[in-house]
Amino acid sequence: MMYIKRYTIAVALLVGAVGWYIHTYLTKETMSIDFFGYQLPELAIFLWVLVPVIVLYIASVIHMAFYSFLITLKDRKYEKDALKLVDSIIDAYLGKKDRKHEFKTERYKLLGSLIDNTTLTAHSSISRTGSNQKLNEVVNVIEDIKNGKSVDLKAYLLESTNSLTIQNNRNRYNNKEISAEEILNSDEDYDELLCKDAYQEYVKTASLDNIEKYQKYITKTALFGILTRVNSEENSLEISNELLISLFEILDLNAKDYINISIALAKGMIPEQRIKLFEGLSEKNDLFMKAYLFTLFDLEMNSLATDILNNSQPDEYMRFKAYNALKESHKNFNINLFI
Repeated sequence: MMYIKRYTIAVALLVGAVGWYIHTYLTKETMSIDFFGYQLPELAIFLWVLVPVIVLYIASVIHMAFYSFLITLKDRKYEKDALKLVDSIIDAYLGKKDRKHEFKTERYKLLGSLIDNTTLTAHSSISRTGSNQKLNEVVNVIEDIKNGKSVDLKAYLLESTNSLTIQNNRNRYNNKEISAEEILNSDEDYDELLCKDAYQEYVKTASLDNIEKYQKYITKTALFGILTRVNSEENSLEISNELLISLFEILDLNAKDYINISIALAKGMIPEQRIKLFEGLSEKNDLFMKAYLFTLFDLEMNSLATDILNNSQPDEYMRFKAYNALKESHKNFNINLFI
């Protein structure tokens, strides 16, 4: 449009100069022209000279305006693709899945396709040097999350499985913005590892019913947190052997773990229940026999433990047999030295 204005001014000056020159120095006469049988009005000759110039000017302006319009449309495509490219970079920074942006211009199609299929890492220096406010805001959000802050990610429509969402939820939990119970009540919105960590904290004070309600998130740490509460002075739990066994079965526990369970229960669980628990377990699988033997020796049930050892294979439970031999020789050692 700027060029058309300049062109119009130039043509106006040219037309004015030519018309003035003809009218002043050449002729002031008038004439009429027959145009395909139509008699046109009588006009000054300088005006008839200027009519083709004016017609050419109008035609050229229409031509220029048309191509200017086409160039404007093309420029708008480039501008829109440039904005889409920024969105593509932002989605890559945010780690979105299934990224696919449609570009209208060849200049951006290849670059956009590469970005949509590339993992990008946002560096904080971008927000200090870049001029795109939208991009800067995203980089700052990512940096805040990395630094342990919690931010509002709703505007970015990230999936619950997105790494930034997972870390942001953990930051919210660490910053006491959401509780363990809130996480477990809406566990479909949170990462499984966070749910397990929340459960570890939750079992320290939760009721037995709620412990059982969310037991799918139990870990070894959470289990021992529960065991320390059995008949304890603070946040005490009365828990049945059946429920304990159901919790054990969720986890992949080894023989050493069951011995540690017996140690954890030694302080709070009454001896009769403790013996019955490991006796029942040992009847199901020999994996639990070591824990049962440890429990018997720990509770000074030596005769019962001796009977089990006497009925075992010669190469089985050698450590317990050594401990039993020392006990029979009136040598007092702590059973924990033999596990």
